[in-house]
Amino acid sequence: MIGKIAVMKQPGQIEFQEYDIPAPKPGSIITKVLCSNVCGSELHIWCGHHPKKSGGLGHETVGLVHQIGEGVLTDNAGAAIKVGDRIAATYFIACQRCPSCLSGKLNLCENAYSFWAKQPEEAPHFHTTFSTHYYIHPGQFFYKVPDNVPDKLAAGANCALSQVYYGIDLSEITTQDTLVIQGAGGLGIYAIALAKRKGVSVIVIDADKNRLELAKEFGADHVIDMREHQTKDDRIQAVKALTNGRGADVCLEVAGVPEAFAEGLELVRSGGKFVTMGNVTPGKTIAIDPGYITRSQITIIPVMRYQPVYLYKALKFLSENIEKLPFHKILDTEYSLEDVELALSDSMSRKVTRASIVMK
Repeated sequence: MIGKIAVMKQPGQIEFQEYDIPAPKPGSIITKVLCSNVCGSELHIWCGHHPKKSGGLGHETVGLVHQIGEGVLTDNAGAAIKVGDRIAATYFIACQRCPSCLSGKLNLCENAYSFWAKQPEEAPHFHTTFSTHYYIHPGQFFYKVPDNVPDKLAAGANCALSQVYYGIDLSEITTQDTLVIQGAGGLGIYAIALAKRKGVSVIVIDADKNRLELAKEFGADHVIDMREHQTKDDRIQAVKALTNGRGADVCLEVAGVPEAFAEGLELVRSGGKFVTMGNVTPGKTIAIDPGYITRSQITIIPVMRYQPVYLYKALKFLSENIEKLPFHKILDTEYSLEDVELALSDSMSRKVTRASIVMK
């Protein structure tokens, strides 16, 4: 059997390559890709800005179990697994042997991208998910997808929802706290849903009218339109006006813009927390005042990937809330594998909130 992979040979240019589908080694699984979403990381790669990745694209995915390697009997939650089951897997390795893993930081595994970063020419070829098949290695946690969660939403659990879930938990935000979210793309919308479940008051900042309207549908208490509040000072004052002059308890940066980092520090109250996960591009810098951080005693919490169990939590969260929130509006446009370039282009220009590559 032959499979196809979308490969970026240089930034902004896709070609397709075909390879034989490999047999899974012990502890591994081969899936048929059902759906793979365009994440912000793909856009960084598409522009040639990602620190670790070039070549194959795609990681937010859900697949159908095609072949099972020796020794694989259950998913990582203990549920029996068989050919034909839908599963979602972490896109990164947690080897559970390196110093980071042994210290409990599985999300920072030193071998995290040992396969995802490889070129497709290297066996077992199907390292990424803008492809017909995907090879899941030992060390990739995977979980069965609940029956009531559609493919596109299940794909979004890894990595957008899982990473935001992990970041919000790290912030230790609680009922009656206020959270300001910088960015109302997929991660920002998921963050609203998670925060509102905790009873948190949510303020969302973005410049896109449609995204801000969707933020309200997901429960945002207030939105700040950057077209109306055009300067940093305007936005800081708008947040303070909504928080009794203090600032938010927690700010979550999912905009991926260096300037948002500097601004976010001033959106939180004295003693508040700033969670950042949108900025991953190396070499982009911004001037900040370290004395302000010290004087305000702001805790900065960077979030890289997520603890693997959060993928299980994310799938469960979707299953429990599928009828309560308009998740279908996050993933608004479908593309075929052959239209990957268009999906990336539309995502880059913000024509869509979250594009899905659906295998026919």
